[in-house]
Amino acid sequence: MTNDVTHQAAHVQLQALDRGEISSRELLDLHLAQMDASLINAVVTRDDGAARAAAHAADERRARNASTGVLDGLPLTIKDSFETAGLRTTSGAEDLADHVPTHDADAVARLRHQGAVIMGKTNLPTYCQDLHTDNSLFGPTLNPHDPQRTTGGSSGGPAAAVAAHLTPADLGSDLAGSLRLPAHYCGVYGLRPTHGLIPARGHIPRPPGWITSSDMVTPGPLARHPRDLDLLLAALTTPSPDENTPWRVMLPAEQRPLGQLRVAVWAGDPSCPIDRETADALAALEGTIAFSGAAVHRTAGPVAFADSVRLFEQLLHATATATTDDDAGAAELAAARDLDPGDASLQAAFLRHRTQTHRAWLRANEERLRLRQTWHRFFTDGPYDVLITPAAPTAAIPAGSRTLTVDGADRSFFDQTGWANLTSHVGLPSLVMPFGRSTDGLPIGIQLVGPAYADRTLLVMAEHLASLL
Repeated sequence: MTNDVTHQAAHVQLQALDRGEISSRELLDLHLAQMDASLINAVVTRDDGAARAAAHAADERRARNASTGVLDGLPLTIKDSFETAGLRTTSGAEDLADHVPTHDADAVARLRHQGAVIMGKTNLPTYCQDLHTDNSLFGPTLNPHDPQRTTGGSSGGPAAAVAAHLTPADLGSDLAGSLRLPAHYCGVYGLRPTHGLIPARGHIPRPPGWITSSDMVTPGPLARHPRDLDLLLAALTTPSPDENTPWRVMLPAEQRPLGQLRVAVWAGDPSCPIDRETADALAALEGTIAFSGAAVHRTAGPVAFADSVRLFEQLLHATATATTDDDAGAAELAAARDLDPGDASLQAAFLRHRTQTHRAWLRANEERLRLRQTWHRFFTDGPYDVLITPAAPTAAIPAGSRTLTVDGADRSFFDQTGWANLTSHVGLPSLVMPFGRSTDGLPIGIQLVGPAYADRTLLVMAEHLASLL
């Protein structure tokens, strides 16, 4: 085999392993050579010796016809926010520069249990808290399509590594579009699974050793083909032995052809405008789907965009306060009390959300559950199998930029994740896939959304669309 195998999708690489065309050790070394030659700064921590030992063990299992799982022998990388036993985990923070965990995050343990070979850790913004992937420990990750453009964040290192063929797949995480925005900007596939399917214990920014995590953060895979996402989803939803879990999730399989799927398209909203190139590409895709025989319907959206974003931000800022120390928490309470009642600034809203009462949060959570019911009725009453939305307002913006311009008009920097965050707080499965290019040659993606636990319907839809495109 030649280096060409590293450009193949993960499921093709697994087939090569199964047919004996290449060994896990050889496949690993090819990927490590790709990393050595790369200039994009996507993989920031490696332990080649441990990876080679894991690959050798996988080769021995395969020789004995004793493969351990669906990913046996496949080299993977992991976002540096997930704890990895014996492999440095920093979450891009200087105070964790020397942190070497003794235990894997649950999601990492599930991948290892299915035979994955962990090659290294991929870059991210400090504590996952930016829409650019850059930090003082490792510096910026460059977009493989244009180094002057951002990879997005916070799973920018994972998306760039997959796009640059440094790894066939990566484990990322998504709280506020953190997986889906980089997938869009880097032109790869990224799945935020139904919330709760994959545990987030061991994901930092909750401090090392914490059992709980944010009530919205969701681990998920990035890859170059929908079938690869399906493989990783199977691995990530299978508990490892240490979890001592007596059950296994069996997500429904989707077998219908594209012509039998019912598709809704939410092509734009005044609360989060998209640029003309994205709108034109989405309209062309809509026509392609209709020509294939699928039922396609335009919708103004199942929820009010601005109200949904307001609720998301309230819940987001609340969940982020869990690890605030007592002094900082007291200072925020004092600052919130001193706010002018008429202050409608973003900073005032931020402080009010971070210091809201338990009663206010309970009311917001009730609103979230009612919003989830509204989404459920949208899919059942339509009825619709999949909703297609833009992934983001534009293709990748300039690296380091703190502004967003849509067709010459300035928008909030955080509009980049506006479309993604329609589903972040209600936990619906959401998949971003590439479907076009801008005039600058940058990837343009779409987002597929489905009802809870319809993750595999999204994967089938993505594969149908990939074949059409």
